[in-house]
Amino acid sequence: MVSQTNTNSKRGSGRDRRGRNDVEKNPYIEKVVSVRRVSKVVKGGRNLSFAAFVVIGDEKGKVGFSSGKAAAVPDAVRKAVTTAKKELEQINLKGTTVPHEVIAKFGASKVMIRPAAQGTGIIAGGGVRAVMEAVGVKDVISKTHGSNNVFNVVKATMKALRSMENLNQSKNKVENKDESKDKTN
Repeated sequence: MVSQTNTNSKRGSGRDRRGRNDVEKNPYIEKVVSVRRVSKVVKGGRNLSFAAFVVIGDEKGKVGFSSGKAAAVPDAVRKAVTTAKKELEQINLKGTTVPHEVIAKFGASKVMIRPAAQGTGIIAGGGVRAVMEAVGVKDVISKTHGSNNVFNVVKATMKALRSMENLNQSKNKVENKDESKDKTN
């Protein structure tokens, strides 16, 4: 794709004559996990469309996923991104990794996520890797068991991340309960 340069007097400013930005900044990164060609058999033949499954996140703990269906791949991705933006969730992180080990199951897919030392990287496959990159986790070890259906793997990963507890908050809750028991005794 060839981009055209702006030939007005404000060359290099990144703005056109009307004051709008040439490039719109998107705060979210988008990971297209899968694109499937779907055909529907009708009286006149087959209707072809595309289904896109997308994971988006801000790399600071917010992540969401969705699927979209359209006649063209870019339209399907755009639909999926707009619905995923509406369903963003905040995830508890501990630096560049997850707070603790967790196992979650969705359908026939089972995902194990384990924290890793800094510099390890993301050791995970397809759907789990997309979710971890989108949420902002840099160091994690993961293993998927059972079905490798991408939809179920992503949903199991999100279920695991939702169940993560912030260890600092849980320690504070335990200390507060202990203090309240001491006061009553």
